[in-house]
Amino acid sequence: MKPELLNGANLAFIGDAFYELFIRKYLLDQNITNQNDLHRQCVKYVSAEGHNRIVAELEKTFTEEELVIFKRGRNHKYNISRKNLKKNEYLNSSGFEAVLGYLYLRGNIARAEEIATQAIAVIEAKNE
Repeated sequence: MKPELLNGANLAFIGDAFYELFIRKYLLDQNITNQNDLHRQCVKYVSAEGHNRIVAELEKTFTEEELVIFKRGRNHKYNISRKNLKKNEYLNSSGFEAVLGYLYLRGNIARAEEIATQAIAVIEAKNE
């Protein structure tokens, strides 16, 4: 499989799984063990709204290659039917996830984890 040939939705699919697992482990490492608390905390990090905030802060730190992948994920033609979701947030979220998915599939786990760690800092700065 060549990640550079996958469409934005495929990359976002993998990136979503990578980021969700990264966040879940992060929260457990914070000694949050109550299931309700875990879920409530997790949503802050993995929601389209959260991803949109992350992209606003981190997009300028993406490499040229990551920007191309971000745009591939963001510009993919998605069928968005949820009414409570803002289209721009959803598209930016998909772009963010595509970058993580691309990096993961390329084996650049260190960079994917670096971006995920920076994303945590963005969300936590907003919640202070």
